[in-house]
Amino acid sequence: MPELPEVEVVRRGVATHVVGRAFTEVHLSGHRVARRHVAGPLDLADRLRGQSVSAARRRGKYLWLELSGAHDGAAAADGVAGSGEALVIHLGMSGQLLVEAPDAPREKHAHAVFDLSDGRQLRFVDQRTFGGLQLVPLTDDPFGPGTVPAIITHIAPDPLEAAFDQHSVSRALRRRHTQLKRALLDQSLVSGIGNIYADEALWRARLHGERATEKLSSAAVRDVLGHATEVMTEALGRGGTSFDSLYVDVNGASGYFERSLNAYGRQGKPCRRCGTLMVRESFMNRSSFSCPRCQRRPFVRVR
Repeated sequence: MPELPEVEVVRRGVATHVVGRAFTEVHLSGHRVARRHVAGPLDLADRLRGQSVSAARRRGKYLWLELSGAHDGAAAADGVAGSGEALVIHLGMSGQLLVEAPDAPREKHAHAVFDLSDGRQLRFVDQRTFGGLQLVPLTDDPFGPGTVPAIITHIAPDPLEAAFDQHSVSRALRRRHTQLKRALLDQSLVSGIGNIYADEALWRARLHGERATEKLSSAAVRDVLGHATEVMTEALGRGGTSFDSLYVDVNGASGYFERSLNAYGRQGKPCRRCGTLMVRESFMNRSSFSCPRCQRRPFVRVR
């Protein structure tokens, strides 16, 4: 699944090529693309037609387009007077947003096509169909000024947001009785850090993901959060991490930060710091990668 840097790359592309344009026509294929929109695909297409995109925003891994135009009164009807609406785009495992000429060959898995007022098209392509579209009212952001889609009010700010408070997150993390990597992946605590960048931040901080949060010093927690911010910023500068052809920006280009990864996917390869062979371990139905020498597993007493 795309993590913060990959979603931000897509957001920036949409901000450049789509914001300020209107949806002159909306074509949805099948029901899965709109399965989160309770009223169904026909209603979604009708409510989007004629709308203008006023902003492209993101929190963590969530991406949304703020809308204005043909249906400004719909949000008030949903009980959120005057706050407006947003098209939340769930990228899922393989979702892509592409901006293309209307005569460009249609992708096999293009489940939504938006004709834009400048003559181009925005296409939502999703090979694995885990992603989708949902029209949601905007509401006050509980973490700061502004608004967010009503369905993500429980999602905490991410490390690249102005609303992110590292000191408060550090204190909250140390109060959790859980493992460090679990806490880093908890989107209600800090959003945007997924499996890849959690492993990278832990490697940089020389901490094992199974370390108990309540036993960590505040300095150690601030260190790993700082490394998470650092590594995601670096990944963003390289267009994100692409392990296959499914993650691309709006122009179809892949990111290349995978060449700079120090932990994720490097099992059996020497640690770039000490030379010890990296290991892969099972964690929460996924994989964790670490150096057994630089990142010592916590000692567990057998009773």
